[in-house]
Amino acid sequence: MNIKERMSGNEAISIAMRQINPDVMPAFPITPSTEIPQYFSTFVANGLVDTEFITVESEHSAMSAAIGAEAAGARTFTATSSCGLALMWEMLYVAASSRLPITLACVNRALSGPININADHSDSMGARDSGWIQIYSETNQEAYDNFIQGVKVGEHEDVRLPVMVCQDGFITSHAVENIELLEDKDVKDFVGEYSPEDYLLNAGCSIAHGPYDGEKYYMEHKRLQSEGMKNAKKVILEIAKEFEKISGRKYGLFEEYMLEDAEAALVIINSTAGTAKDAVDKMRTEGKKVGLLKIRVFRPFPMDEIKEALKKLKIIAVMDKAEGFSACGGPLFAEIRSALYDLQEKPKIVNYIYGLGGRDVTVNHIESVYNDILSDKDKDETLDTYRYLGIRE
Repeated sequence: MNIKERMSGNEAISIAMRQINPDVMPAFPITPSTEIPQYFSTFVANGLVDTEFITVESEHSAMSAAIGAEAAGARTFTATSSCGLALMWEMLYVAASSRLPITLACVNRALSGPININADHSDSMGARDSGWIQIYSETNQEAYDNFIQGVKVGEHEDVRLPVMVCQDGFITSHAVENIELLEDKDVKDFVGEYSPEDYLLNAGCSIAHGPYDGEKYYMEHKRLQSEGMKNAKKVILEIAKEFEKISGRKYGLFEEYMLEDAEAALVIINSTAGTAKDAVDKMRTEGKKVGLLKIRVFRPFPMDEIKEALKKLKIIAVMDKAEGFSACGGPLFAEIRSALYDLQEKPKIVNYIYGLGGRDVTVNHIESVYNDILSDKDKDETLDTYRYLGIRE
């Protein structure tokens, strides 16, 4: 039975962590993710969990401690944002290449500099090739649901990779929304006990973590790592079906909104999808055939499924809340454009960089994007594909 509540995204994540009751949680505070370990530390202090809560001197130390704990056979969680994730950079690769299913709550925030504490996706997008599974959340409800599923995905025997569950800083992390929590027992039963195959404290099977890996083996290990990422796509869908049975909430690799007969669509990530849905609803009453594809799973990237979902459109605007500094568009744009490459008849595609440093994006802004691409869809000339939204030029 679902429990109706009202809480912020950060509190929802901390509740999910409490319900799972991890063995270890190392953490270092950074806005806007600080509340997650803060809430969780009260659960530790009050005896509601059996977790070893480790206060460390930096985010690099937090991920280092998480790697040590997970390698020893302990289910381990942590949380961070922005420059905290950047300080973990080296260790993100170590965690992934060591096939350690740590679960990290990433509360998205702009990377310095200049210093900024508001939401964009430059932190997690910068880590997109570190070997972590990445799952994104439009709402507080999705952040809660995604975290619970993410733990089971990462620990699956065919995957064994760390998982980053992302939500937008302040927009969902601090905003209070209605939410439906699962019963503690249902969450615990769903996730199950952590039973790693190989771990340092297993006296019956010697194993080393972090040894030098020469040219004779390095490529084979990277190939095995990539196979785990490929397997993750199927596992994510299987676990989503299991989760639907206990929650009534359905999840896929992405969400299609009014795409069936759409001529123009946006591709978007995280909380701005809610704003875009309002714009779609409004424009549909005006007879405009617009739709939306919201990315949930960015790593592994569901290339074939996205290609199938978008192939009938006339034009697509890909919305990047991160600047890739490639001089030709953002990271999501590059992935979506690549997915459509093999189509014989391709939709036109343009890119909008938006919301950097937390700049507001309203329904009117999204409407302006739809109106622009509806105007562009029948043009014969080459389109300017690299655009900024809501900027003072």
